[in-house]
Amino acid sequence: MDEKIYSVTEFNKMVKGYIEENSNFHEFFLKGELSGVTYYKSGHLYFTLKDSKSQIKCAAFNYAFKRIPDNLKEGDSVKIFGDIGFYETRGDFQVLVRHVQKEDKLGEMFAKLEKLKKDLEKQGMFSPLFKKQLPKYPKAIGVVTAYTGAAFHDIVNTTRKRFENVDIYIYSAKVQGIGAKEEIVKGIKTLNKVPEIDLIVAGRGGGSIEDLWAFNEEEVAKAFFQSEKPIISAVGHEIDNLLSDLVADVRAATPTQAIEIAIPVKKDIEKKLFEKEKQLKDSISRIIKDKKYELQQLKNNYLLKNFIKTIDDKNQTLIIKEVKLQELIEKNMKNKKHQLEIRTEKIIALNPLGILKRGYSITISDEKIVRNSSEIKVGDKIETVLEKGKIISKVEEIN
Repeated sequence: MDEKIYSVTEFNKMVKGYIEENSNFHEFFLKGELSGVTYYKSGHLYFTLKDSKSQIKCAAFNYAFKRIPDNLKEGDSVKIFGDIGFYETRGDFQVLVRHVQKEDKLGEMFAKLEKLKKDLEKQGMFSPLFKKQLPKYPKAIGVVTAYTGAAFHDIVNTTRKRFENVDIYIYSAKVQGIGAKEEIVKGIKTLNKVPEIDLIVAGRGGGSIEDLWAFNEEEVAKAFFQSEKPIISAVGHEIDNLLSDLVADVRAATPTQAIEIAIPVKKDIEKKLFEKEKQLKDSISRIIKDKKYELQQLKNNYLLKNFIKTIDDKNQTLIIKEVKLQELIEKNMKNKKHQLEIRTEKIIALNPLGILKRGYSITISDEKIVRNSSEIKVGDKIETVLEKGKIISKVEEIN
């Protein structure tokens, strides 16, 4: 069999000819998701059309004349119409787009998402009042992501660079497609049960909006909100906030940034500790120096040198004051005793019993003392109180 040896130019011409002659490469439709959408001032539009497994470059020259929308964006689901174009010089081929039609599937998803956002916001799940503080120096972190994904390796590598002593607990979960939301929820709940874990990072690397949609699911959002441990939403994307971003305690743009937020740099901590230690030692040295000076000043203080004599003088003064106080107390007690005797004599003199002892009596009628004869009448019973005993009598005559 003869070898077929072509030059690059010959081969590219052959490919170009094959493409141009093959009707399958002309006037066809493609469906997929937009990525890398770029509008140029020259009037040209470039983007990549992709699905879950493959992608292809596309170009729409003078897109405005072809009535192609000027608001296409990352993640839009579209159907395009065009031809294959092969750039012979570089050996590149791309779809030359004639028409772009937006699919409404993604629009429906976003419409449902907006309604769900409003419902969760009414429940207070976005409120800063429920955001938990991240621990300043976590000893262990939990990670919910795909074990085989780049996100997990970025998390591990960044953690080891910043603080190699931090332990990492991984719950490997699907982060896109069927079953992803269930595994993410289970991962968050499982890591919450591990006492050693100080905080949780849940997320994934970038991708299309459909790839990231698991983090827009209601069940996942509620799992983030209900996490007892502080949790970071770390989904690599540049679109508006996902639901997980809104309900999480902290949102990170990427898994790597999540670690940068959560874990301090060990060398920085050591540097700060060294500086604090130096400041403390300097401060203690200054205090000791100042106290030594104060002590020397106190040693030379007149009062301290003559402390014993001062105490003796104070004791003598105290004794003199004590004697004076005792004299005042005795004098005051004597005066008070004399006043008491005088008052006692007055009280005794005014005592009714004293009057009765001198032969007088008291007459009582209707339990009242009789002071005037007009207060009684003939026939009344009266009571005469003597020093010893009482006399009950009846009035026969009043003079």
